[in-house]
Amino acid sequence: MSDQREPNSGASELDRRELLKVGAAGLGAAMLGVATSPRTGRAAAPAPDLGQAPQEPFAAPPMDVVRIGFVGVGGQGSAHVRNLLRIDGVELKAICDIVPEKVTLMQDRAVEAGKPRPRGYDRGEWDFVRMCQEEDLDLVFNATPWEWHVPICVTAMENGKHAATEVPACYTVEDCWRLVESAEKHEKHCVMMENVNYGRWESMVLNMVRHGMFGEILHGEGGYLHDLREIKFSSEGEGLWRRNHAWTRNGNLYPTHGLGPIAQCMSINRGDKFEYLVSMSGPSRGLQDYAKEHFPDGSPQRLERFALGDVNVSLIRTANGRTIYVGHDTNLPRPYSRIHLVQGTKGLFSGYPNQLYIEGRSPAHRWEEAQDYYEEFQHPLWKAMEEASQGAGHGGMDYIEDYRLIKCLLDGTPTDMNVYDAAALSAVCGLSEWSVAHKSAPIDFPDFTRGRWRTNPPLGIVGA
Repeated sequence: MSDQREPNSGASELDRRELLKVGAAGLGAAMLGVATSPRTGRAAAPAPDLGQAPQEPFAAPPMDVVRIGFVGVGGQGSAHVRNLLRIDGVELKAICDIVPEKVTLMQDRAVEAGKPRPRGYDRGEWDFVRMCQEEDLDLVFNATPWEWHVPICVTAMENGKHAATEVPACYTVEDCWRLVESAEKHEKHCVMMENVNYGRWESMVLNMVRHGMFGEILHGEGGYLHDLREIKFSSEGEGLWRRNHAWTRNGNLYPTHGLGPIAQCMSINRGDKFEYLVSMSGPSRGLQDYAKEHFPDGSPQRLERFALGDVNVSLIRTANGRTIYVGHDTNLPRPYSRIHLVQGTKGLFSGYPNQLYIEGRSPAHRWEEAQDYYEEFQHPLWKAMEEASQGAGHGGMDYIEDYRLIKCLLDGTPTDMNVYDAAALSAVCGLSEWSVAHKSAPIDFPDFTRGRWRTNPPLGIVGA
């Protein structure tokens, strides 16, 4: 189950229809039955009656070893496997992918690392079900195309396994609730692997926030601003599926990289919560223009039309009155940025480039280089793990996020992010699509914690 799926240009008409259904689900299934909230007067997505959420953050019993089945070993999945083979306390038991050669490659890497050869599962898109049923696993980890995240996680939990997934965990509000319901029912972890929460600078900013350097945090800005035109039109990897979502979906399709670190700094679900959202998108030009410039006359890519606006802007207000800007911009030429701005009553940090200002410490009305503060406020995780993370994906943050998940499972402690965080961050996808489709009307976030956000303890400054 990798990202190797039939591209639009060669797909059958049935394949096209099925993929269009997947894209339409982001707006349709997620927003079915939206009503006006009698409490706020704003639109609100439907919520199932699950009763009260658990009173304490979930922690499973400690383990001597974490036995893992991995689904989807394309680019990002294979990077996670390489990390897991280097982390103590991990036993890689099974590899599942729709491309047999990818399964074999990961099996060989395990053996080269001195580990037992994992069993292979490569009988098609749903072979992860057989893996979950047959294998004695503690954790099912998946790095598959977006539409498979929820089926894999739910299947894992139904079969008594914890679940971890790449981002976003889901892209409809209905599926957000499905993950929450399954995790509570089966008493299993369901973790969204948001690697940017473990980035070098994002971790330093969280440490500074916890030390009160910026005062009371009032505003944040994040985004995913990344020219993906070449990747989306590639004949391999994400090009085989990611572009398809732009056919019928229009909103913020990838919010979690920019939003995750802001949510941690604001203790979302742990003292505050996302309350409501408004969103708007601009015109769709970038992908069509790219196809005209890079494909010859008569190419099917030139005939494609996209609903996704090239730039989406979403605004979130929290229950405590904070404001958050979340941007999405992946179809136009631009340098990479996640923005990463955290602002409080005493100062702010602003990324790309990394700079900050602290009243009473910085020169008046002048930015300082963030690097000048790094030694003093480097996160303990990075102090302990910088050497071990060398060579891992995305500057080492991928290794640190994988390490922390395994450590929490081994120690029997709550994970740094839980299913409520996965749901709240991912809900931006479906909510933004609804708001865009309704002239930027505001829509309430579901409270996936059902009130527990008021008493849940904030995430501390965790160590290695």
